[in-house]
Amino acid sequence: MITATTTRVATASRHMAGFWFVAIAFLTLMAFGTVPTPLWSIYQTRDHFGATTVTVAFAVMVVGAAASFRLLGHLSDRFGRRRIIVPALLVGILSAVVLAVWPDLPGLIVGRVLTGIAVGLMASTATAYLTDLYSEARPAETGSAKPGLVATAVNLGGLALGPLVAGALAQWGPAPLHTSYIVFGALMAVLLGLVLSSPETVDTEAADESRPVRFALRPGQGAVFGAAAAVGFFAFAVMGLFSSLGAIIVRGELGITSYFVSGLAPFTAFAASAVAQLALGRVTLAKVLPIGTVLFPIGLALTAVSLYQPTLWLALTAAGLAGAGAGLLFKSAVTQAVIAADPASRAGVLATFFVIAYIGTGAPSIAFSLVIQHIALKPAMFGFATVLSVGTFAAVAIALRGGSTQRGGAAQRGGLVGGSAGGGHQ
Repeated sequence: MITATTTRVATASRHMAGFWFVAIAFLTLMAFGTVPTPLWSIYQTRDHFGATTVTVAFAVMVVGAAASFRLLGHLSDRFGRRRIIVPALLVGILSAVVLAVWPDLPGLIVGRVLTGIAVGLMASTATAYLTDLYSEARPAETGSAKPGLVATAVNLGGLALGPLVAGALAQWGPAPLHTSYIVFGALMAVLLGLVLSSPETVDTEAADESRPVRFALRPGQGAVFGAAAAVGFFAFAVMGLFSSLGAIIVRGELGITSYFVSGLAPFTAFAASAVAQLALGRVTLAKVLPIGTVLFPIGLALTAVSLYQPTLWLALTAAGLAGAGAGLLFKSAVTQAVIAADPASRAGVLATFFVIAYIGTGAPSIAFSLVIQHIALKPAMFGFATVLSVGTFAAVAIALRGGSTQRGGAAQRGGLVGGSAGGGHQ
């Protein structure tokens, strides 16, 4: 005879299994987003791309991601988490097919736009889904920081693993412009079946009766939100630079031809971002923000210095410090945006925040690639580092003057996902 206890145990087990299925799917799709990073130099050599073309091909993903965040990011609150995660994986699989079978520039651009749509759908929903599933599986631990920590690890960990895996496959596997896409497409197809078996956590009938809340901030928090969005923009600008041009700089300036080594710089930046956020996850924002503000310009300055002293260890150290600083700044910015938001409009505020942050991923890198057509790479990098550092200092000063870190720091310890695009879509 089936008892109530047996039923509860079975339900909890199903939700916990779904939790890990969704986490792995999140990691895989985010990794897929950075797969082309060590491959840009191959495209560049084969098709004689300039740095600007490579950067634009990278940055068009931002178009898809921004559209997903702005137009579709809130839909899981009404239609269900699984109904958004499943299309994210389907679009990701379609993107992998396009990139694998159409390796020319038009196919690359179409595939990257599709990748952006998939990443936007996944990132805007997965954290909320993980939180829901964990609460259902462990009701006694509702409010636990574990789902947020897992989301941080798989989000940034995925971004870090993408270039590493793609670099290894390009170096030692066949058909470097096809293999990585085929492998990740197959993984996403398997995970699609697993996610489909996961339970839904949203009461769609009840949610359908309510209407989306428009963008709204708490009184007097406009400047704080603007500063938080600016910090997010500058933090993502660094990640965009390493993702679009990092492998080409390593190959061109250091003379290293290994595709695996070319993927180490972006891997180091993203991995350091994840490690820094996890290590300081329970430290108040009033302390995290200054740490990030110090590490960020040091890492950028060393990145510029590494062009004059082209050694791998210095380039990786610079990438690690810049990534750690950017990660801590972004963690702080996400939390500040949530604090500034009217509670009923949190999803709309976060959607706007991430659109601005993702624009930071592409626009500065495109500008940088245009500048180096007229100015030597080394002084251009120093100028880039100076502009980003000054802009970040100004944004942080405004945020601190707004006092949001002092009011919200203790309440936000470990509770938000710095670097997870879905951190506040709950």
